Amino acid sequence: MSTPLIAHWPAGIPWHLRGSFVRQMGFLPDFMPTLIELAQTQYPVERAGVRVHPLAGKSLLPLLQGEQTPVHQEPVYWEHEGNRAMRDGKWKLVWSVKGPWELYDMDADRTEMHDLSSKEPERLRKMIGRWESWAKSVGVSFPEPINYYKAYKQSQGNQ
Repeated sequence: MSTPLIAHWPAGIPWHLRGSFVRQMGFLPDFMPTLIELAQTQYPVERAGVRVHPLAGKSLLPLLQGEQTPVHQEPVYWEHEGNRAMRDGKWKLVWSVKGPWELYDMDADRTEMHDLSSKEPERLRKMIGRWESWAKSVGVSFPEPINYYKAYKQSQGNQ
């Protein structure tokens, strides 16, 4: 969410936008819809008789072509290796394996240094509920966080 994307596409990015900044949110799942739109093809519904998960992101092509309307006007959710997060406008909800849910105002605190969960308990509660609903709807399992060091030591026969 805070990593810049540098795009070079002389045939597709209008000349007047070259060298400019677009300060809109995008995330990894946006790449597939963007590439599918560029290829002018359709995302498959199934492959080898097995249903394919639907696309999770939005095409970033409008942003590359100068649109100013955010591609994500609805919340985005994710989970990776037990870490959990949600972004809804300027608000970001985060849970990492190290502690409780945290809440950040990304407009005022881009580096996530000031947890606002105690100052915004109602917002926190609602966002957690929405994240949990999303997680259940897409089949996110709620595994125990992985201790990679311990798993490695066990795989080596050293406990």
